[in-house]
Amino acid sequence: MVKQARAARTREALICAAAEVFADDGYTLASLPAISKRAGVSKGALHFHFTNKDALAAQVESEAAGRVADLVERARATAGATLQSLVDACSGLLVALADDPVVRAGFRLNADPSRKNGSELLLWWHERVRELVAEAQEAGEIERGVSAEAVSTLVVTATVGLGALGEADRGRLSPERVAVLWSFLAPRPATSPSRAPVPKAAYPEGCPVQ
Repeated sequence: MVKQARAARTREALICAAAEVFADDGYTLASLPAISKRAGVSKGALHFHFTNKDALAAQVESEAAGRVADLVERARATAGATLQSLVDACSGLLVALADDPVVRAGFRLNADPSRKNGSELLLWWHERVRELVAEAQEAGEIERGVSAEAVSTLVVTATVGLGALGEADRGRLSPERVAVLWSFLAPRPATSPSRAPVPKAAYPEGCPVQ
């Protein structure tokens, strides 16, 4: 049990360290020695858990996808309306992009042209936003004449674009700026001002402090 617990901690440390390196340097410039050094483990320990850089990057992407999925589910479970859950999920994603290196690395890796697996996380995020917009429209929270595809594209562009800007200046992803963004975007498709959701951010669990 002690060995298993130690191995699990080592693996978690490697994923967090890799996420930080991938988020800061990108896939091409990231090196396994830099990752193992940041994690505080030997190169042999790294290769015991991950055969190569691609396998480590894939695990970071998988972990990021899981965290974003959890974020969306929490938003759906706690919001009183679908449009509110959309705003909460998007606000939570922006905060995660600022505070959680795993989520930030996941999106950066997913958009990296040197990666061969396409852009599954980005496509998944677009699909979730599209589903929430369609549900909100069906519930009468969004005007019927409004294009659901146009709304979802605008929301995805705003969140991913602001997330990219936040790589250079994390202050752009502060809760205050996120609230300003949604105070502008959210009322536009709503059926009435009273149905416009109140922006609030959901803070995800990031990498533990080593």
